[in-house]
Amino acid sequence: MVTRLGVNIDHVATLRQARSGHEPEPVAAGLMAQSAGAHGITVHLRADRRHIQERDIRLLREVLVVPLNVECAATVDALEAIIPLKPHWVTLVPETREELTTQGGLDAIFLQTSLKSVIRELRASDIHVSLFIDPQLDQVKMASRLEADAVEFNTGVYADLPLGADPSGELQRLKESARLAERVGLKVLAGHGLTLHNVGPVVAIPEITELNIGHSIVGRAVLVGLEAAVKEMLAAMNQGRA
Repeated sequence: MVTRLGVNIDHVATLRQARSGHEPEPVAAGLMAQSAGAHGITVHLRADRRHIQERDIRLLREVLVVPLNVECAATVDALEAIIPLKPHWVTLVPETREELTTQGGLDAIFLQTSLKSVIRELRASDIHVSLFIDPQLDQVKMASRLEADAVEFNTGVYADLPLGADPSGELQRLKESARLAERVGLKVLAGHGLTLHNVGPVVAIPEITELNIGHSIVGRAVLVGLEAAVKEMLAAMNQGRA
């Protein structure tokens, strides 16, 4: 069974926004990643629009053959921007303006009341919904009760372990949470901080059917090109799965 790869192209847009110009073009990056074998493209529409813009989502939705997944906060403003663009998936994530990147998973238990209405609105618009959560059993159970379509497990704690640290505890949490998620009917994804060097043990978890990886691939692309970077990650994933 092949584990799908969703390539996050946010940081192509980060480079473009650094000079408020037109290059590099994230839509072209999405097409290149698709041609290299990516099974999906992911972008994060942040409240401060620090990288991806609505224009990028609209064009990606028009030209991609693979599914488009848009990450966003569970806010009215985000929904008003994203629902008319009709991505295939929306992944609800925690978001603060001060963070450099997403810090931790969404607390679905604490936010259950607001998430319930957001999920209902997205699904009424024929958009599949995933919740980006930490690998915790109570969070998985809440995602199921809220009728999300999928969960994406935050692998940041695993990825940020010091060199030489034992990853078995974090991997066990991922395994147990993935088993429960599959058992309650949720599609199981994972991502955050994954690289060529640490992706193997995560992709080996059989219940995880898709990984979302961005920074590592875009960073590698600076050196070897985007097509080669995507293919390298796919090869690492295939090796880890085997």
